[in-house]
Amino acid sequence: MLAMLPVFTDVMAQETQTLYLSGTGSDHTVNWQFYCTEGRQSGKWTTIPVPSNWELQGFGKYNYGLDKDSVRGHEKGLYKYSFTVPATWRDRTVEIVFDGSMTDTEVKINGKSAGAVHQGSFYRFRYDISPWLHYGKKNLLEVTVSKESANRSVNMAERHCDFWIFGGIFRPVYLEAFPRRHISGLAIDAKANGQLQAAVHIAGLNPGRSGKGTTTESGKGTIAESGKGATVGQIDAQVYTLKNEPVGQPLHASLNEGDSLVRLQASLSAILPWTPESPNLYKIAVNLTGQDGTKHTVWQRFGFRTVELRERDGIYVNGTKIKFKGVCRHSFWPTSGRTMNKDLSILDVQLMKDMNMNAVRMSHYPPDDHFLDVCDSLGLFVLDELTGWHHAYDTEVGSKLVKEMIVKDVNHPSIVIWDNGNEGGFNFDLDPLFDQLDLQQRPLIHPWAVFRHTDTQHYINYDYGNGTHLHGHEITFPTEFLHGLYDGGHGAGLHDYWEQMWHDPLSAGGFLWDLSDEGVVRTDRKGELDTDGDHGPDGILGPYREKEGSYYAIKEVWSPIAIARREITPAFDGKLSIENRYFYTNTDRCQFSWRLARTVGPGSKATIPGPLGNASSPAVAPGQQGTLSLDLPQDWQSYDILYVTAKDPFGREIYTWSWPISRPDVVAAKMIDTSGTKIPAYTENDTSYVLAANGVKAFFSRKTGLLQKVENPNGIFPFANGPVLSAGSINPADIQQCTLRTEGNNLVLETTYNKQSLCQGLKWTMYPSGWLKMDVHYFPPEYEYALLGVNFSYTAEEQVKGIDWMGSGPYRVWKNRMEGTTLGVWNKAYNNTITGQGACIYPEFKGYFSNFYWMRLETNGQPLTVVCASEDVFLRLFTPANPAKVYNTAPPFPSGEISFMQGIPPIGTKSQKPEKMGPSGEKNMYYDYGKSKEYAKVITLYFDFSGK
Repeated sequence: MLAMLPVFTDVMAQETQTLYLSGTGSDHTVNWQFYCTEGRQSGKWTTIPVPSNWELQGFGKYNYGLDKDSVRGHEKGLYKYSFTVPATWRDRTVEIVFDGSMTDTEVKINGKSAGAVHQGSFYRFRYDISPWLHYGKKNLLEVTVSKESANRSVNMAERHCDFWIFGGIFRPVYLEAFPRRHISGLAIDAKANGQLQAAVHIAGLNPGRSGKGTTTESGKGTIAESGKGATVGQIDAQVYTLKNEPVGQPLHASLNEGDSLVRLQASLSAILPWTPESPNLYKIAVNLTGQDGTKHTVWQRFGFRTVELRERDGIYVNGTKIKFKGVCRHSFWPTSGRTMNKDLSILDVQLMKDMNMNAVRMSHYPPDDHFLDVCDSLGLFVLDELTGWHHAYDTEVGSKLVKEMIVKDVNHPSIVIWDNGNEGGFNFDLDPLFDQLDLQQRPLIHPWAVFRHTDTQHYINYDYGNGTHLHGHEITFPTEFLHGLYDGGHGAGLHDYWEQMWHDPLSAGGFLWDLSDEGVVRTDRKGELDTDGDHGPDGILGPYREKEGSYYAIKEVWSPIAIARREITPAFDGKLSIENRYFYTNTDRCQFSWRLARTVGPGSKATIPGPLGNASSPAVAPGQQGTLSLDLPQDWQSYDILYVTAKDPFGREIYTWSWPISRPDVVAAKMIDTSGTKIPAYTENDTSYVLAANGVKAFFSRKTGLLQKVENPNGIFPFANGPVLSAGSINPADIQQCTLRTEGNNLVLETTYNKQSLCQGLKWTMYPSGWLKMDVHYFPPEYEYALLGVNFSYTAEEQVKGIDWMGSGPYRVWKNRMEGTTLGVWNKAYNNTITGQGACIYPEFKGYFSNFYWMRLETNGQPLTVVCASEDVFLRLFTPANPAKVYNTAPPFPSGEISFMQGIPPIGTKSQKPEKMGPSGEKNMYYDYGKSKEYAKVITLYFDFSGK
C-alpha cells in the first residue's frame, strides 16, 4: 500500500489529500443511489450502503460459483453519488480510486467516461478525473457494475469458481489529490542486512529518460539514479522507527526533467529485521521538492527482511530455513460477504497467531490492505495470490491485474511469495511480469503444481505427499493439504503430516483448507445460514469465527514449544524435556508457569485450584532441546492434575498442557459409596435376577447377565441393555453360567463364558449403598477393528439437558485428532450440532470424549452418574447427526446411545479417506494372544442410580 501522510506541518497543503466517497468498510458505509437490473428489489431506484455486496443488502440473486449458467446472476448494479471537491484542488491531479468492484466496472464523472471499463474483481484501479470535475461545486459519480464480466477469461478465472460469487462495489471508493508534479509510486526492497533500495516513481514531468542516467554520491553510503535532463528539483528520503526516531543518514537525489523513476540506495546498520516472531517495522518519508515550489511527501511503512528460495534446499527468510504453518483464508463475513473491515482483519490474524500459525495464503485473490497491514504488524508470512480458480485470465487482462496487485501490495514485508493462479489457473505468459514488477524479486509459485523448484500439490496422501514424494528433489509445501469438511480434516491427521514435514529437510510445511465456514445469511430465507450444501468452504472456525475442536488441535500440534511425552509418576522430578520449534526465538524470551488442581466428583462444575508458580525459562536455541524444571511443592502428589502453560514473548498463550497425577482408579475410589453393612437383597423371576439396595433395583438377564432395567422410588432409568460389545457379538452358546454370591457385605452376579467367546467375564457388584459396579473382560472380534468397547441404551435423549464430566475436553476427539484437549472438569448443554452446517453450538455435545473419569448426565428426569476406574477409556455420548453429503467424514458409531470405548475411529476430509492421512488414520489393531484372559481388555465402571 502507498500510504500518503503528512511529513512536515509547513507543507500540509502539498500532501496527498484523500476524500472518501464511500465508507471505509463493513462497519462504516455511505448510502448511494442504486438500481438493480434483475432479481430481488430490481427495476427501481433506491439506496444501498457502499461498500457492500448487493446480495447481502437484499438485491439480485445469490450465486455460488459452481452453479449452472441457467441460474447464474447476470444482474447489473447502477450507482449514483453526488459529491463536492474543494476549490483548492483545481490545480492538483485528482484520481478516483476503487479498491475492489465485482466485476466489470464503468465509471462516469459528470456524464464523462473516466476511462476504459475495468475488468477483474479484487484489484485496486484508478482514473485521473481532473478534467471532468467541477471544483468547489457538486459533481455526479455514476458507476455501472456488471456481476458477470464481458471477458470470458475473467468469468472463468474468478466467477465460475468454488466459492460464493457476489456483485457490487465491495471495497472503499475515494479521491486522491496530488500536486501536478508528484510521487506516483514507491517500491522498497529492504534486506535483513540493512541494504535498502527504493524505486520512486514520478508523475508530472515531461516525458524523457526513466532512471537510467548518471549515478551520484548523495548522503552517507547512498547512491541515486536519475535522468540526464535539466535539474528541476530533488528527492529526499529518511528512514524512521515507528516512534519517529531517524535511522541512518538522509538520502538525496537530483530530479531531472523527463525523469519518471528515481532509485535510492543506502546501507543502514543496527536495524531489527522483520519476522513473524518479531515483526519489526520501520517507515520512510520520501519528499519531492521542485524548483518551481512543488512539494510532495509520501510515507511508507516497511520491514527489513530477505527471502530466498534455494534450489533443492528450502525457503529461507533472513538466512533461516522456514516451514510454513499456514491456512488458506477467504475474505468473508456471513452478513457482509466479501466486504470486510480492519477489526475483522485483526480478529482473523489474532486467531491464526493463537493457533500458533506463522503463515496465511490469500485464497484466491488479493485481500484488503488492512489485512496485509495487520499481517505486517502482528507477524504472518503471506502468500499473495492472483485469482485463477482452475482457469486463468487471458494475457491482456491478466497483465493489468498482475500490475495492479503488485503495485498495491509490493511493500508489505509479510508477503514472501506470489501465487500465479490456483489449481491449473496459471497463465504462464504472466510469470515474467511478477519478476519485472517486483523490486524484491520474491519467489513465484503455481499452487497445485511443480514449478520453479517448488512442489505445492494439493491433497496428496500421507504416504505420497509427505513420504515418498518428499524423497524427490523439489522443495515441497502443499498450498492445500487437509481439506476440512464438517468435523473432518484440519486437525485430523495433522500430527502425522506435521511430524513428517518437520523432520524432512526438503519440506517447507504447508497450508490447511481453510480458516472459516463460508455461510451466507440469506435475507430471502429468514436469516438461514446458507453454505450451498457442502460447497461453501468449511473451516477451522465457524462463520462468525466460533472455535471448533480442530482449532485447539492445531494449536497443540503447531506449538513452537514441544514437550516430550512424559508420565507423571511418584518418581517425577519436575523436569520436562522440551524442543524449541521456533525459527528465530530463544525460549528464554518465553514465559512458563505451572499449577495444580484437585477434583471433587459428580456435581462439581470445575476443578479446585491448587498452588501455582512460575518456572525459569531455559535458554534453548531454535531447533535445539532442553529441560524445563518445575519447582513443585512437596505435597504435589496429593493433587489430581498438573498444568503447564507457555507464553510467547508478547504474552500470548502458546499452549497449556495437562497431565493426570491421579489415575482413574484413584479418583473413582474417592467418589464411590461402598458403605453400609446391610447386604443387598436378591430375587429372581423367569427372565431376570433382581439385585436391590437402598431403594435401587437392578434387573439382569438370567441368560446373558446383561443389565435390563434399573428403577428407584422415583421411577425407571432410561439406561439399560448393556454391556453390549461395540464390535462383534457374544454367541449365547458361549455363556457357561450366571452365578450369584456375596463378597463381604456386597452382592455379586457373575457371568462366565467359554474360552472361544469374545467376552471373558462379566461381573456385577451391588453395594449396600445402592451403587453398582461393572467389570467386563473382552476381546476385539479381529486383529483390525474400527470400534472397541461396550454399549448401553439410553432411551430418553429428548430429556437430556446437559452433562458435567471429568476427562479431556471440552471438545470431542477422533482417533486421528487426539490433540487439543485438556484434562479437567467440564460442563456443557445439550445440542445436536452438525459441525460447520447451519447454526452451530460449540463444543458439540455428541461424540467421543477421551480420558474419561466420570460423568453426570443432567436430565428433566433423574440424573445419571457413571464413574470409570479404567485408564484410556473414551466416553461415547450419543450419535452425532450426519450432513446430507458425508464423503469421508462419517466415522462409525456403535449401537446404543452411551458407550465406554477403548478403540474409536478416525475421520477423513472432503477429499481424503482417513487411512490415507497417516498412521493415526488406520484402523485399531490388537492381538489377543489366543484369548488368554490376562490380555483381555478390561473396563471397570461404577453407576449411581440414586437419582441424586
